[in-house]
Amino acid sequence: MGNLLDKYLFQALDAYPYNLEEAVESLNYALSYDEKNPMALCLMGQIYAENLKNYETAKEYYQQALAEDMYALDVYPKYINVLLWNEDYNEAEKLIDFAVTLKGTDKALLYLKKGILFEQQEMYKEALVSLEIAKEYTYNNYFMSDIEGEEKRIKDKMPKKKKKKGKKTNTSSKKAKKKKK
Repeated sequence: MGNLLDKYLFQALDAYPYNLEEAVESLNYALSYDEKNPMALCLMGQIYAENLKNYETAKEYYQQALAEDMYALDVYPKYINVLLWNEDYNEAEKLIDFAVTLKGTDKALLYLKKGILFEQQEMYKEALVSLEIAKEYTYNNYFMSDIEGEEKRIKDKMPKKKKKKGKKTNTSSKKAKKKKK
């Protein structure tokens, strides 16, 4: 059965995202052979999230995948995305905090997601702290530039510090008097 299951999984992976009908058909065949296959459940969750925008159903597929194999490391970033899109912030934070404890997870990506979580909650300082941690776990220049882009966007959203108003000068007082006349 493993050979047929693998065949259908590869067909689904090959078809996604360009041929959704074929991908879903292959996934349904794969799940008929093994209804608890984490890879098939994850891809089905991804289809429901990214293409159908049905986040609740996607969450169910991701939960099933992790219930079967909590070391299905590819599930975590995708599941976190769904939680962020669905504004399930407490769940997202708990999942991120758990995922970073697992050996083999992409810690840089997870801390980036945590930064986005804080950004969505308008907690910009915390977001920047998470991005600094993400940088510590980044080992390629492309991802580093992605993080720097996120940092710039968050800094642009931060409220500007108000300048202290000084004493009015004579010239500004004269201009104010002219406007009144």
